[in-house]
Amino acid sequence: MPTPPLPEKPVVVEVPAGPPGSTLRGLWVDAFGPGLKTRAQVQQTVNDAVALGVNTLFVQAIRRGDCLCMKSGLPLITDQALEKNFDPLAIVTKLAHERGIKVIAWASVTGIANAAVPSTAPGHVMKTHGPSSGAQSWLARRPDGSWLEGKDGWLDAGIPDAAEFMAQSVVNLVRNYRVDGIQLDRIRYPDGGDWGYDPKTLTRYRAETGAAGTPAASDPRWQAWKREQITALVRRIALEVKSVRPDAWLSAATITYGAPPKPGDLAAFTRSRTVTDVMQNWPEWVRDGLIELNVPMNYKRDGVAEQGAWFNGWNAFADSVRVRADRQPSALAVGSALYLNSPPVSAAQAGRSVASGLGWVGYSYRTPTLNVYEGKESMAQGLKAVGSALSARPEVLPAEQRWEDAAPSSRGLMGRIRGAAVLGSRPVEAWQGGVRVAQSLTDGNGYYGFLTLPAGKTEIRVGGQRWADTVPERGVVRLPDLVLRDLKPASAPASAPVAPATPAPAKPTVKPATKSAPVKPATVKPTVKPATIKPTKPGKR
Repeated sequence: MPTPPLPEKPVVVEVPAGPPGSTLRGLWVDAFGPGLKTRAQVQQTVNDAVALGVNTLFVQAIRRGDCLCMKSGLPLITDQALEKNFDPLAIVTKLAHERGIKVIAWASVTGIANAAVPSTAPGHVMKTHGPSSGAQSWLARRPDGSWLEGKDGWLDAGIPDAAEFMAQSVVNLVRNYRVDGIQLDRIRYPDGGDWGYDPKTLTRYRAETGAAGTPAASDPRWQAWKREQITALVRRIALEVKSVRPDAWLSAATITYGAPPKPGDLAAFTRSRTVTDVMQNWPEWVRDGLIELNVPMNYKRDGVAEQGAWFNGWNAFADSVRVRADRQPSALAVGSALYLNSPPVSAAQAGRSVASGLGWVGYSYRTPTLNVYEGKESMAQGLKAVGSALSARPEVLPAEQRWEDAAPSSRGLMGRIRGAAVLGSRPVEAWQGGVRVAQSLTDGNGYYGFLTLPAGKTEIRVGGQRWADTVPERGVVRLPDLVLRDLKPASAPASAPVAPATPAPAKPTVKPATKSAPVKPATVKPTVKPATIKPTKPGKR
C-alpha cells in the first residue's frame, strides 16, 4: 500500500499567551482500530491531524498489558494487522515531530486485559499473573473472588509487585522514546467500589492500619487506603519519569462521574463517585505536582438532561483546582466525547472550553462522530464532518497553532525504606529551615517522594530517622535506600522505640527495557541532625 503524501508544511503563527494548556488542541488515537498498526496508517494519522489542525496527539502506547512499541518491557500487541518489524510509537513520534505536533504516550495502567481481544503473547501478564496464577495473581478482585468487569480485567494497585510492574512499564516509555510526555489512563480501581479483595491486598491493609476482618466496600477507612494506593502509584511513576526526563509532561485522563462539585468545593468532590467508587483523587495529584497536564474525560451529551450544564461545571471545577502546592499553575485541557455527539455539539463543547481559557482534546480519531460510532458513516466521513464543524469556530482551531508550553519545574527528591516488616503507609516528612514543608506516605514497596518542594537543603524524616540533601532548582534527587530495623507497624504509637537506620546503596528502581544506561543515584551525605455517561471509551479504552 503506497504511503500517503505529506501535506504542505504548516505555517507557525504567534498566538496570545494564556493559562498553561490553553493552546493545546489534541486528539486521542486509540489502539483498537486503524491508525497505528502500519507505517501507512501512522502516516495517514499524522496527515489527518495536520488537516484537522490539532497540535498534540495522545497516542495509545500501552493498551492492555501490551504495547504498540518494542521498548517498554511489555510484549507487542498480537493483532494480525500489526506490520512486522514495526515500532508504532517510534514512527508516529518521528513523523508528528516533523510536522510540529507533540506526542503524549497514553498508557492504560491498571486496565490490563480485554477478554474480547486477549493477547496471545506468552509473556503477557495475564499468563504470568492472571486469574489462574493462584497466590501469584495480581488481579483486582471482588469479595467473591471474581475479577472481570464486563470484559475487562484490572491489576490491583494494592499489590506491591503489580504496582512495580506498572511503574516500570510506563517509565520505559520516556526512557526509550522521545515522546513529549506520558498520560496515565485507567489509573484507578474498576467501577463499582467493591474491588481490592485479593488476599494479599487485605493482608497489607490489616498490617498497615491495624484493622481486623474484611472491610465492607463502604468502609471509609478502607476506601481511603485504596485511594492512597492509586495516588502512590501515580507518585511513583511521576518521580521516576522526572528523574529520567525532567522536561517530560506528566498527564492523566481523569474521571468526571455525575454532577460536578462547585468550583473549589473539595469537600463535595470527596463525596463524588470519582473518589468513593473508583478511588481517584486527582485534585490531590495536581496539588502535589504528580500530574502537570490534567485532561478530565468530560464525556457529556449536550441536550441530554442536565449533561450540558455538567460539562460546564466540571470544566469550572477543574479550573479552580489547577494551582500546585508550589503556586505554579498546572496545564488543563478538556477531554470531550466526539463519539457521543454530532459534530455541531462537539464544536460547541470545544468552543465553551477554549472560551474559558482551557485546552481541548477529542476522543477519538477512530470514532470522531456519533454516526461513526453507530456505524452510519465511515471514519473518513466523520473526520471531514467534525473538521468542518470545528474549523467554523476560529477560536477552537486557530490557523496552525502550536502548543509550546513547557512543563512546570519539578523540584523534589525520592527515596525508599527497606528492612521493615511493614513498608507501606509510613509517614514521611520533608523539613527545611526547621519547618515541615511537606508530608506523605511510603507505598507498598517502601518508596516515597515529593515534587513541589522549594529548592535548597532538605531533611527527610521517616521511621524516626533523618537524612539530608539539597533539592535542585529543577529535577529529582534520588536518596540512598534506608534500612529500618525492628520497626513497629505504622499504626503503633509515635513514641514506640526504633532502631537506627542504616543507609543502603542507592540503585535505579526502574530497569531499562534496553541497554540504555541506568539513572545514576544522587550522592548524598548523612547528617546527625451516578452519571448516565461514564468516561470509558467506545467499548475499549
